[in-house]
Formats: sequence, C-alpha cells, structure tokens
Amino acid sequence: GPRVSDGSTGAGAGCMVEEQRDRGRAPEVFTLNRVSPERQRSDMEPDTTEQLKVRRTDDKEKSNNNLGCCGLILVIISFFLMLITFPFSIWLCIKIVKEYERAIIFRLGRILAGGAKGPGLFFVLPCTDSFVKVDMRTISFDIPPQEILTKDSVTVSVDGVVYYRVQNAILAVANITNADSATRLLAQTTLRNVLGTKNLSQILSDREEIAHNMQTTLDVATDEWGIKVERVEIKDVKLPVQLQRAMAAEAEASREARAKVIAAEGEMNASRALKEAAIVISEAPAALQLRYLQTLTTIAAEKNSTIVFPLPMDLIQNIMGARK
Repeated sequence: GPRVSDGSTGAGAGCMVEEQRDRGRAPEVFTLNRVSPERQRSDMEPDTTEQLKVRRTDDKEKSNNNLGCCGLILVIISFFLMLITFPFSIWLCIKIVKEYERAIIFRLGRILAGGAKGPGLFFVLPCTDSFVKVDMRTISFDIPPQEILTKDSVTVSVDGVVYYRVQNAILAVANITNADSATRLLAQTTLRNVLGTKNLSQILSDREEIAHNMQTTLDVATDEWGIKVERVEIKDVKLPVQLQRAMAAEAEASREARAKVIAAEGEMNASRALKEAAIVISEAPAALQLRYLQTLTTIAAEKNSTIVFPLPMDLIQNIMGARK
C-alpha cells in the first residue's frame, strides 16, 4: 500500500516536472504538427484534369476488356470466318491511316484497348470492329462578326480567327459528338463574354491581351474534348459610322489645336529673332544697305521682269542738296 502510494506520488511528481518541461516546448510541437484549413482543403480538392483523363482512360480500358460471354463468342466467330476466307478477307481486315491521322477502333461498340492506332497499318475484324479516323493537324477557322455591346455601352462588330488541333483522339471521339462544331460555337460565345467586359479603348489597344485571355478560356473549356487551342487572334474591330465620324472630328480638332500652338510658338521665336536683328542693324547703318543688296540678289535669281529697288531717303536728300 505505502509503496504503491509512494510510487504513485513519485510518478505524479515526475509527470508534473515533465508537464512543466513540456509547457515550454508544447507550442513548437503543436505548430509543427498543426494542419491548416487551407492544407486540408487542398488535400480534399479533386484531382486535376490530367488525372481525371487518366482515370477515364483506365476505366474505359477496363470496361473494354469485359466484352462478356456473348461478345467473346462473336469475336471468336468473326476471327474464325476471317481464317476461312483468308485470301480474300485480308483486304477487309487491313486498314491504312496517314501520318497525320489516328484511328479509333470500336469492337462491339467499345473502344479497343491500346488507344488510337496509326500511322501506318492496323488490323480490324470484318464483322465486329469499326473505326473512326481523326485528323491530328492544326485546323483554323474564322469567327463570324459578332455584334457586341462593350462595357461603356458602345456597339462594335468584332471577328477573329482560331487555331486548334486534336491532342487526344479518344477524347475527341468518345466525349463529344462533333468537336469542330462545338469549338466554333464556343469560340463565338467566348468572344462575346470576353469583349463584353472591356471598354472600347481597351478593345482597340489591348488586342493581344484579349486574344490571350480567349485562348486560355477556350483551352480550359476544350481540354475534356481532347482539343488544344494553339492561337487566337482578333482580326478586325468595326465601329458604327457615326462613332467613326465623331472620333475623326475629335482627332482633327486636336491636330488643329496642336498646329495652332506650334505656329504661335514659331511666330514668337521669329519676332524675337527680328528684334535682335534690328538691334544689330541699328548699331551699323551700312548693314541696312548690305541687306538691300542681298534682297536684290535674291529677287534677281528668281527671273523676275520687274525689280523694285528701294533707295534710302538720306541718299536722295544728299543728291538734291548737291544740285541746289
């Protein structure tokens, strides 16, 4: 009894000492082991689109391998018929796709495991298999002119061009009916949505930024269809006729105002130069005579028939005084 109590009291004292020691370092331990809510959210967030693609592809391959008993029997029968008619069935079983194409094989309605086939030769069963060719080259199309109301309530007509290519042939066939038509319609809608949040001045000056935003939006939206949007360009921005006239009048008025300011500055500089020249000429009276002669030379060089030569009044007065 006493030993147990002594031991318990000793253990309690030891625990108290350890607790006191741990109090000083408890915050460090808790801060190291603490998990923030943002980290929990990031851990609980869904996978990225690439991981989803991989999962979808794996699920499809798993489901493709399970054809069932009837499916296996039909495949065996089709293979047996091909062997029986071998010399002639070879023309129906071997297909060719070009370098820029890929073939998606469907066996009894399911995508065949192994992904897209090509380029080159590939083998199909004549009765149970069918295939779809997908063009992997870059495709370009024009966005029809769209009447858009800008943020500052101005109606403009904008068109553009989009360049895209099929990045994943399986997704382009299995996830959407017509990838080309869907991309065209989505490009028109994206053009309206992006330009609807911009002012007219931003549309006219920030075309590269608008094109980049459209490319990013289209690329994210078409990622599940196996399509990669490579480039988007804004071709033309058409303004209403009245707005064009108003902008032209504004630009013309600003240019005229600048021209008047420049002309006034030139006249002011010229008057200052003439003032300085008059001061110099007033100091030397003979300089005025030299200026007369220089003016006469300039007039004679232009091949004029009439030359007006001014005479100084002092010279005339001296001549008249000599006669008297």
